[in-house]
Amino acid sequence: MSTLPPHGEGAAGDRAIQQALESAWPADLDAVDERQLLTAGRALLRADATGVGRDQWPNYFGSTGQGVAPAFATARFRIQAAIARQDGAPDRAVVHLVWAGTDRGGTHTDGRITDLHFTRTNPIKEEGPAWIPQPRA
Repeated sequence: MSTLPPHGEGAAGDRAIQQALESAWPADLDAVDERQLLTAGRALLRADATGVGRDQWPNYFGSTGQGVAPAFATARFRIQAAIARQDGAPDRAVVHLVWAGTDRGGTHTDGRITDLHFTRTNPIKEEGPAWIPQPRA
């Protein structure tokens, strides 16, 4: 069992958080799916938190890529750890992300948790991304 680092540890504690996630949820996706989901999940969270890249996700953020103004500055945002796992069925997955950020008011918090849900849309992995994010509940 991994011990989590204290809040405020900074990037030095990220490896322990990653190990804790991996220990808590054993891998259950193949490597290709896991890589695709982690790449998409990180990009989607970054777009949501900072506003950068929202135009790449029109079905998630709306056609204008707008919505709620981003609370976190791009330079003060860091994904501490991430895993992708099945979400109850082979065609559904969840990306668990732990992240840190400093909001525009200067308040820094780490250990924030976000779960992003995806559905498989293309079973043939060689033909491009096979996963799309599900709208926020």
